[in-house]
Amino acid sequence: MTPIKRRALGGTAMLLALTAGMAHADTIRFWTIEEQPERLAKQEAMAAAFTEATGHEVEVIPVTESEMGTRATAAFAAGDMPDVIYHPLSYALPWAEAGILDPDAATDVIEELGGATFAPGALKMAEFDDGFASVPADGWTQMIIYRKDLFDEAGLEPPTSYAAVEAAIEKLHNPPEMYGFVAATKVDEAFMSQVLEHVFLANGVSPVGSDGFAELDEATTIEVLDFYKAIAKASPPGDLYWDQARTIYFSGNTAMTIWSPFILDELAGLRDSAPPTITDDPTSAELAGKTGIVTNFSGPSNPDGAAFAELNFLGITGDANTDVAEEFVKFSMDEGYLDTLAIAPEGKFPVRRGTDEDPEMFVTEWSKLPVGVDRQAALGDLYGEDTVNELVAGLDVAQRWGADVGQMALASKMVNSQAVNRVVRAFIDDEIDAAEAVSQLNEELGAIQ
Repeated sequence: MTPIKRRALGGTAMLLALTAGMAHADTIRFWTIEEQPERLAKQEAMAAAFTEATGHEVEVIPVTESEMGTRATAAFAAGDMPDVIYHPLSYALPWAEAGILDPDAATDVIEELGGATFAPGALKMAEFDDGFASVPADGWTQMIIYRKDLFDEAGLEPPTSYAAVEAAIEKLHNPPEMYGFVAATKVDEAFMSQVLEHVFLANGVSPVGSDGFAELDEATTIEVLDFYKAIAKASPPGDLYWDQARTIYFSGNTAMTIWSPFILDELAGLRDSAPPTITDDPTSAELAGKTGIVTNFSGPSNPDGAAFAELNFLGITGDANTDVAEEFVKFSMDEGYLDTLAIAPEGKFPVRRGTDEDPEMFVTEWSKLPVGVDRQAALGDLYGEDTVNELVAGLDVAQRWGADVGQMALASKMVNSQAVNRVVRAFIDDEIDAAEAVSQLNEELGAIQ
């Protein structure tokens, strides 16, 4: 990474100054969107550990995620910002541009921890000028979950590409006993939007660029549309969303589907409200043992592939007590990092893999953290080292429409319009052909400001 301007106080001098100033304890404020009581308690415990280590107090303040943007804008206008904000990806670049976040402070933290210890995909989405808008903290990537046992029996390669998925459908689709896929087809569900974005990203197709709307290329978009029609035709009839995808996979009646990692504990029989029904024992981990996971997925025009990711960041604000805020973020990403991840390990993959001395330390220890509701077990014990590595590897190629070009706000408007869902569904239902679908997408998405 290109060096950026630095404050007059260098890294070594900063450390000496902080050490000398230990007798002067400060209090900083920390906003977090993790407001559920159990999650809040874990963050307060981590903050208490920071206080014990440094003498500085941290006031942990829960903020509802849907209100975060409004609260931050109002606090910025009033000169009453917190020092550190745990926030979703969508705010990173806009807040840095507005002055709400301090990119120099975030870049200091990342460089001191070691940029090479972070997942490159997560860092790329935080790039701002010659540094970073905010510090990547944790995230998850959407997955293709598949019946590894059936793939192995049929001599099939894992479904890491459009072609591999279509080859598996050709061999395994045998309804109603076994559907090749359960694709999202319910237009008014956000689940369909997420799955479609995943499939578009896999082929390197996005409707946004650095200047706003980017017209969809007909050839590569038709590859996306044809693939989505293929998986939809191999799915059960009806309007399908996350519920059917999970239920049909849990009953053993589909070879593949797409879901978030929050299915991992349920898949292993650890949640009574959503048990696997493939056996008579709702607490059995048998289905988990038969399941493989793919995060990095590719189309014919994008062989490197991509992973649809949700990421959270630790942002240091422009009004922060910068030295103490930086120390708190570094603590949260180092000594306190496993406590940060333990809030919800199945949905908080380690964006920071380890340290310079032990590059995989946080991945290894994260895989040992318990997941589950009614029963608990470690992801590493349930799924094995290869699957754990696949889960975190998705963050290397993590992407979202508009995230790397500062256009997530526009991309979100496009997604929320459900134009992509509607047009793709019309194409699936053979109401329009592929060329007309591309034309409609460009017309509708291009009109969104």
